[in-house]
Amino acid sequence: MKIDGKKISIVISKLLKKEVKKFKKRKLKLVTFLIGDAPDQESFVKIKAKTAKRIGLGFELIQYKTVPSFQVLAQRIKSENETKEVTGIIIQQPLPAQLSTDTVYDYVDLPKEIEGHKNKSTFLPPLGLAVLTILKYIFTGLKMNSDLLVDINKDRQFFKKALKNKKVVVIGRGVTGGKPIGKTLNEVKINYIAINSKTPAPQSFLKEADIIITAVGKYVITPDCVKPGAIIINAGVRKENNILKGDFEENEIKNIAGFYTPTPGGIGPIDVIYLYKNLIDAAKLQK
Repeated sequence: MKIDGKKISIVISKLLKKEVKKFKKRKLKLVTFLIGDAPDQESFVKIKAKTAKRIGLGFELIQYKTVPSFQVLAQRIKSENETKEVTGIIIQQPLPAQLSTDTVYDYVDLPKEIEGHKNKSTFLPPLGLAVLTILKYIFTGLKMNSDLLVDINKDRQFFKKALKNKKVVVIGRGVTGGKPIGKTLNEVKINYIAINSKTPAPQSFLKEADIIITAVGKYVITPDCVKPGAIIINAGVRKENNILKGDFEENEIKNIAGFYTPTPGGIGPIDVIYLYKNLIDAAKLQK
């Protein structure tokens, strides 16, 4: 069965819209840094801007068409940290090779770092929360209601019970995929096997997996690797003949997997919604 991430995101966005109204005259605002001339990333940024408007949030894009020096970028980030009207700051990934992701995030103040990149971040990565939301949707009987919104502290026991004896495999270890997903699963104390390009015989792990979470950006999930009835959550994106695809071919696995997320329209919309959930939570802490 195909999981409709857009429908899930709409349910959660309605909840967030109500939360935003509670701030009354105070306008919450996200600042997004985009480095370089990157059409693909620009399209993702437009989705974030559109979603912000729908929820009732402010959105500002700061784009450098040519890659700035590290000092220039760091100084601008520092300036946004000091701007009271800015609730949260994100840096669109991937960054050009000459700019280190980890080092750049050192310059984002902890109260405004809403992507969960810092070790001591107040917030969990939106992508990881999106993964948990999909699992919660599946294991609560596909109900589209307010209970879909993941609350880590309240839901730990739910996930412990729902995933008991389930074999979970995470593919990939990138800063925008496997790493934030792993961080979130660890926080909820979900046991999983992490595999990557250097893992010997990865197919053997996949064939036994009840849940596959893949974040590679390449065609890595072949139908012979999927256990009948398995759940496949895709967070990887690749382009083939100018068409966006995930880490598998949908036609190959749709009759094997019990549930799977398509690309586009799967995990992406939910990921964006949790970015704004974190922004709203950041605003509450900044009062």
